[in-house]
Amino acid sequence: MRKLILLIVAGLAVGALFGHLMMSVPGYWLIRVGDTSVQTSFWFGLVLLFAAFVALHFLLRLVGGLLRPVGRFRRWSGRTRNRRAMKRTVRGLVALTEGRWKKAEKTLSHAATDSSTPLVNYLSAALAAHYQGHYEKSQEHLNQAQLSTEGADAAIGLMQAQLMIDRQQPEEALAILNRLDKKLTNHPQVLKMLKQVHLSVNDWEGLRRLIPRLARQKLISTAEREQLESRAYRELIIFEAKNPGDIERVRSLWADMPDYLRANTELVVLYTEALVQAGEETIAERLLSHSLDHHWDARLVKRYGLLNVDARRQLAKAEGWLQERPNDPELLLACGRLSLRTGAWSKAQEYFEASQRQRPSGVVCAELARLYSSLGEHQKSQLYYRHSVEMLAKSLPSLPQPSDAQGTDSLADKAKSKDNGKKSA
Repeated sequence: MRKLILLIVAGLAVGALFGHLMMSVPGYWLIRVGDTSVQTSFWFGLVLLFAAFVALHFLLRLVGGLLRPVGRFRRWSGRTRNRRAMKRTVRGLVALTEGRWKKAEKTLSHAATDSSTPLVNYLSAALAAHYQGHYEKSQEHLNQAQLSTEGADAAIGLMQAQLMIDRQQPEEALAILNRLDKKLTNHPQVLKMLKQVHLSVNDWEGLRRLIPRLARQKLISTAEREQLESRAYRELIIFEAKNPGDIERVRSLWADMPDYLRANTELVVLYTEALVQAGEETIAERLLSHSLDHHWDARLVKRYGLLNVDARRQLAKAEGWLQERPNDPELLLACGRLSLRTGAWSKAQEYFEASQRQRPSGVVCAELARLYSSLGEHQKSQLYYRHSVEMLAKSLPSLPQPSDAQGTDSLADKAKSKDNGKKSA
């Protein structure tokens, strides 16, 4: 009730104000079009303008109301199609997961047009077609995915590369991944797949250059990095060493190698062999000597004893190591061989016999047998030759022999008698 009284009072006040304004501010509107003119008071004209504005406003709302049902219907129809497409997409993804490739491809591709995520539909359909062996159809789906969504080059390229790997086409996959790597520098998934492809095609040089990038992105552990680098450099040295005339390439690999790998015995031996084949035994001797001073290994000692650079200097170096390791059988063998190169026969004999006492070996027995034969002591030579053969026989795998089978001789005799009977007939 109070609000109504207040509204009446306010209305009367406003009316009084406008009445006062109408009396105190006279004026008129004059509108002339050609020979026709219309004249009215200022305040009445103002009321007419306001009424025209209100009428126009309601007219526009009326027109909008008439058009709105068409737009609403379109939006409703679009939402309905999208919901249906999403349901089909889910059914297609379920079928893909369950391995029903044909149904998955059909459902996903048909739902892609109305789907709010057509990229997912086309990529999944491409995967389903790939599993069916329909590679051309799979590529068509990938092309449709490219057209359906902007900025999806990485996802489509990775999918295509993975399909190429599955089809045993690593070269094509490598080309795609290299193209992606130029556009998407240090993309984690691209780098991982590049590692996989480099390994599959034995591209050791590409893998060698990729490993530091994988490590910087923390995509491989320290142990895996060491394993991959060791394998890559090993394969590269073996490959480059096949051409002894181009030893510079092997030297370059050794120079680029991480410091920790230069202590790897297998790599040191491989590099040493490459140097020896290229006629650079002096460098090989310095390498082995340096490596043995810092990292003792029987394989390096054995290779050092087989070098022929400066036998006397080598023997002096080896005897220096022998003071620290007087009972090392491999070092004693190396000293014996170096003694032979210097012509110190008795010293060589002593070293060989000392090595044999520390660890009986067929190789040492063969060295002693050869030395005693050259010295004219044939009885001892034959004894060590026999020991060498016996030790070699112990290293052979255990296999059945004729003497182990019962009745072998009688069966053989029967077979011979049958053969003789056939010949006489």
